[in-house]
Amino acid sequence: MVASVFYLLRFLKHLPYVIILFMRVVAGKYGGRPLKTLDGKTTRPTTDKVKGAIFNMIGPYFEGGRVLDLYAGSGSLAIEALSRGMDTAVLVEKDRRAQAIISENIQMTKEATRFELLKMESSRALNIVTGIFDLVLLDPPYAKEQIVEDIEKLEERQLLSQDVLVVCETDKEVELPEEIAGLGIWKQKIYGISKVTVYVR
Repeated sequence: MVASVFYLLRFLKHLPYVIILFMRVVAGKYGGRPLKTLDGKTTRPTTDKVKGAIFNMIGPYFEGGRVLDLYAGSGSLAIEALSRGMDTAVLVEKDRRAQAIISENIQMTKEATRFELLKMESSRALNIVTGIFDLVLLDPPYAKEQIVEDIEKLEERQLLSQDVLVVCETDKEVELPEEIAGLGIWKQKIYGISKVTVYVR
């Protein structure tokens, strides 16, 4: 039996997309509820451990606010933010399979009206979103250059609140600038193979 499970896991590892059912909302209103995610070439799921660490860095709870998750993947981070007290979230995702997973995860909250899913490239979304964001989540595939470009665009379009938190998740080898568009590094920590960097004004 154990051998069979081992070989099954080895097989699944090489599939381009695998739905994993054992992620969850870590804390807050939706705490403990299961989340689906995609493990594949176009998305990089944030583990529950790293997710919990991120929100311990920046919260862990909030008294309202608006979230932008620019590379949403499964939507896990934005859902966690609302579970912990944020009011509403805009999620951006270009991959169709990931979009379907996000929609399912949003339905899990039973509060779908608090979420807006934009099915498009991040660059297009940055040109059409309006309003002010208090928490921005960035986990792009080509981290350093894209993060700099995204933050500069967000600031140019005046989409960031005065007390904004910009959370960037990258591979641990990536070195981000100390300052981008008037925002500076507030906190930075490494968790396994991931590095989390938080920018503030």
